[in-house]
Amino acid sequence: MGQGLAGRVVLITGASSGIGARFARIVAAEGASVVIGARRVDRLQALRDAIVADGGKALAVAMDVEDEASIAAAYNAAEAEFGVVDGVVANAGVNHEGRALDLDIAQFDQIFSVNVRGVFLTAREGARRMKAAGTTDAGRIVLVSSITAQMRTVGTVAYSASKAAVTHMGRLLAREWARSGPNVNLLSPGYIRSELAGDWFDTEAGQKHMGLWPRRRLLDDDALDATLIYLLSDASRNVTGSDFVIDDGQSL
Repeated sequence: MGQGLAGRVVLITGASSGIGARFARIVAAEGASVVIGARRVDRLQALRDAIVADGGKALAVAMDVEDEASIAAAYNAAEAEFGVVDGVVANAGVNHEGRALDLDIAQFDQIFSVNVRGVFLTAREGARRMKAAGTTDAGRIVLVSSITAQMRTVGTVAYSASKAAVTHMGRLLAREWARSGPNVNLLSPGYIRSELAGDWFDTEAGQKHMGLWPRRRLLDDDALDATLIYLLSDASRNVTGSDFVIDDGQSL
């Protein structure tokens, strides 16, 4: 790949698996120093070693996005290793499926704690650090939302509502920081094979679900790569408050 992110320091949450782990590899391949955060440190270390073996620069940090102190510690570690973070990908998320009448309230609360509160704390800490360093104009924050934020899929009430909150939060933060930066944009993927989706699409019900989409297929593994690189790069200087829906027409 190219070096469109050379010189940047990018922090990615939820990087121990799924699209977060892929994002880390892609960002490192584009020349950025990548800070990968999650609770599963053993997986992070293996990913970090793989990135370094491929010639990239990476740091693995234990990070719980529900804990403000843990987020601050991750940014401190990033600054000590690479300098001020100027790119943030708030990707950490959880899901517990269930119809509204049956959903456990503890699961509901965890979804909002990770998916909404965690995204807010991650983005805010990044913006605070950029402001203190005087780098907000070049700052890039990407909040990972979902096409479910705009859909009405039965059994995903908590997850979909949390992603709708993230989508609106992204626009609000972009407006609040429009004069000084950093730029804040949203990446809203469709369904892709990942740990979060589990084996749903291998089941008969999952196959029927997929059959409702115009193209009847999951996103390719690399579907989000180019948009992510663009949103973290200098090329997106004039883009803030936008929601990039990448779903291969699944939401049509």
